[in-house]
Amino acid sequence: MPLLYRRNCFQCQVWLRFGSWLPLQEGLEGGNTTGMSKQSHPQSGVYPVPVLLTRPMPQATRFGSAVSARFGTHVRSIITPIMRPVFLSAILPNKPYSAVLFTSEVAVEAARLLSKAGHVFPSDAICVGAQTARAAMAEGYKAQSANGDADALLAYIIAAGITGPLLHLHGRDTRGDLGERLNLAGIETVSVSVYQQIPQPLSAEALETLREEGPVILPLFSPRSATLLARALPANRKARVLIAAMSTAVGDAAAPIRPQEMRCAEHPDAEAMLDTIQRLLFTARGS
Repeated sequence: MPLLYRRNCFQCQVWLRFGSWLPLQEGLEGGNTTGMSKQSHPQSGVYPVPVLLTRPMPQATRFGSAVSARFGTHVRSIITPIMRPVFLSAILPNKPYSAVLFTSEVAVEAARLLSKAGHVFPSDAICVGAQTARAAMAEGYKAQSANGDADALLAYIIAAGITGPLLHLHGRDTRGDLGERLNLAGIETVSVSVYQQIPQPLSAEALETLREEGPVILPLFSPRSATLLARALPANRKARVLIAAMSTAVGDAAAPIRPQEMRCAEHPDAEAMLDTIQRLLFTARGS
């Protein structure tokens, strides 16, 4: 039974397939070691490893460009969004909000559309990560980034002494109960669903690739995308799936996919995901 390995910034762990997370044994590979640095580039002169990019189209296209820039002909990117956003009309309670909270780029786009419809938002934005903050700044917000996930955003707001009321714009399917947790911490927060992610089938190219023998790398950025992908995989899959998970929550949601190997990024950002894909390429070449 192969081991599925993941690492986060607190400890290294090994996951036995269909089992539980266990501490990594001393002597097993632990990430950015000296030995790993000697393997900083996958072997050349071999077939490209397919990488399925299942994020919504704009994000998938951008990350696909980063994958191509990093790995060149060592990989073959297949863009097959597993969901697409549908923007919702929203009723926003009229309050003197001190800032708007963005936990995704899609929420920034939803705010842009709502602004065109006449809604007014505060000029300050507090964002889950750097890319979301860049998207917010492009729309004219004075954006701050927690450089992490929802837990990091909660800790950032509390540590910075930010006061409410805050307006959290988010998707209909959410995790982490950010608004509720902020209210429990004494920071008034109004949460409003402004978009919904609609599941999409995998493309014909993606399905064909998954039905063939050989390694396939799946970068997964959210628990919802992992859950949807598990449902969309073909029953006659022959590919050896290698998963790069952005967080432990994503990894847990991806468990039903039954990957050959799963690694968790050391930090929830695109650069760390590229590093994780690089490690999986070594597995792909050796399998």
